[in-house]
Amino acid sequence: MRTQRQVVDYALQRRALLAEVYSGRVGTMEVCDASPYLVRAAKFHGQPTETSCPVCRKEQLTLVSWVYGDELKHVAGSARTPDELDRMSSLYEEFTVYVVEVCRTCSWNHLVQSYVLGTGGLRARKPRRRTAAE
Repeated sequence: MRTQRQVVDYALQRRALLAEVYSGRVGTMEVCDASPYLVRAAKFHGQPTETSCPVCRKEQLTLVSWVYGDELKHVAGSARTPDELDRMSSLYEEFTVYVVEVCRTCSWNHLVQSYVLGTGGLRARKPRRRTAAE
């Protein structure tokens, strides 16, 4: 079971950006710029939603979770499924998850939420070995 800490929601930022797009002040080419790596991650590691793309309205959005943290080493900067996040949250002390919504049709992408996962130092510590002097 995951315990999310330090949750940041980017809904207001998303709403403001979409208002700029709908008014014509920002072009769709400026906001539909997902990298091929992000679109591929959405295909293989993403979690489908019921929300249709706010730009093209042709496809449902996919949520992709990216993990970052010093303790993760080579795993940092990769997309992870919800099951993998559950396992990682019990293995690592602390790491940050960034959830990005992606449209695989028009390449719309936006940061939706970020939060911290991990044991947070709550994991039971191993008993300390006693020395001969003790």
